[in-house]
Amino acid sequence: MGTVAVTTFVSMDGVLQGPGGPGEDPSNGFDLGGWLVPHADEDMGRIVGERFARADAFLLGRKTYEIFAGYWPGVTDPDDPVASRLNTLPKYVASTTLSTPEWAGSTVIAGNLADEVAALKQRHTREIQVHGSGDLVQSLRELDLIDLYHVWTYPVVLGTGKRLFPEGCVSSALELIDTQATSTGVVVSTYRPAGAVKTGTF
Repeated sequence: MGTVAVTTFVSMDGVLQGPGGPGEDPSNGFDLGGWLVPHADEDMGRIVGERFARADAFLLGRKTYEIFAGYWPGVTDPDDPVASRLNTLPKYVASTTLSTPEWAGSTVIAGNLADEVAALKQRHTREIQVHGSGDLVQSLRELDLIDLYHVWTYPVVLGTGKRLFPEGCVSSALELIDTQATSTGVVVSTYRPAGAVKTGTF
C-alpha cells in the first residue's frame, strides 16, 4: 500500500508561499518570492534526489500542478533526479476546475477526495508525494489522509504569506522520525502523525 507523503518548504514562521521565485505565487501582495534560492547547496540537491527517488506517484493541487507543468516538461536530462521522476511517474491533480491536463501522465481527480486517495493508496506501493499544494494539504489533514510530512525549514522569517498550518486548522500531534541539516542551515525533518494533541501542566 502506498503512503501519502507531504513535502513542503517553510520559513521559520511557517510561511510556504512562493519559495522558488518571485512570480511563483505573488497573491495577496506577497513580494518575497524566491526566499529558498539563496540556501540551495549540494546538501539540498542530494536530499532532494533521495526524496524524489522514493516517489511512486505525485498528488498535486491545481496551482502547484500548473507551476510544475509550466517548467518540468522542458527539463529533458534523464539524469535530473526531479525531472526524471515528475515527467515519467503518474501525476494526479485534485481539482474541480481543471479538466484537460496537457502534461503527459496526468489525471484529474475531482470526486470524493477520501475515496480517491484511498484508491491511490491501493494502486501504488511507495510514496504518493504531495509537493506544495497548501490548500490540498489542509484538505488531506482534515480527512486524516497524510502518512508522512517532509518539512524543510529555512532560516528566514518572512512575517507575511500563506502558512503551512494556518489559524484555525485541525490540531494534531506529530512524531519526529528523521532530521538532517544542510550547510546553509536548512533543517529537513520527517514527521508522522501521532494522534491528538496531549496537554498537561507543571
